Order: sequence, then C-alpha cells, then structure tokens
Amino acid sequence: MAKGGFPGGGMGGGGGMGNMLKQAQRMQAEMARVQEELKDEHVEASVGGGTVKVTMTGDLKVESVAIDPGAVDPDDVAMLEDMVAAAVNEALRMAQELASQKMAAVTGGLNIPGLM
Repeated sequence: MAKGGFPGGGMGGGGGMGNMLKQAQRMQAEMARVQEELKDEHVEASVGGGTVKVTMTGDLKVESVAIDPGAVDPDDVAMLEDMVAAAVNEALRMAQELASQKMAAVTGGLNIPGLM
C-alpha cells in the first residue's frame, strides 16, 4: 500500500465515484418527477360523518373545503372550527404519507433528511 493511499488504488477505482454521481443525478431527476406528479394527486379527508370534507393535493395544497349546511350552527361555531381543523390535519397527514410512499419508491427507502 502506498503511503497515505487507499488499498486498491483509491475510492472505488474504475470510475466508482462517476457511477455514484450518475446514480445520484438519476435519483434527483426521479424525485423531481415524483414531486411534479404529486401536484396532480389528491387526498380527501372527512370528519363528523362527512360533515366537513377537505381535499388536498399531494404537494400539500388545500384544494377545497366542503361543509354540510346542517353543520352550521351560529350558537356553536367552535365545533365547526374544530371539525375543519381536524379535517385539514387529517388531509395533511394523508398527503404527507402519499408523498412519503412515492419518494420511498424512488429512493429505495433511504432516509434523506430534508426530502419531505
């Protein structure tokens, strides 16, 4: 072994780093493609037996909020507010799970910080 060197002539020899870089670039392109696709994916969460429904895109944008008119009680606005918050939070959880599943298919389950 040469002084200060690595056994086998370096870091993987034979273009190993180049192949890793190409793989990383392919993964990055796939991740960008999945992120674009998530804009067209939708999840719907409902609470209160369907009283409040929230539809959200896979890239975490609220598309719509539907409230059954029977749920509108001027004397109990707090309950309606709680149901809307619960439906939004559930839709958010569902959209994050969808994004996580799609990204895991690209990354092979690697946990890459800051990805999602």
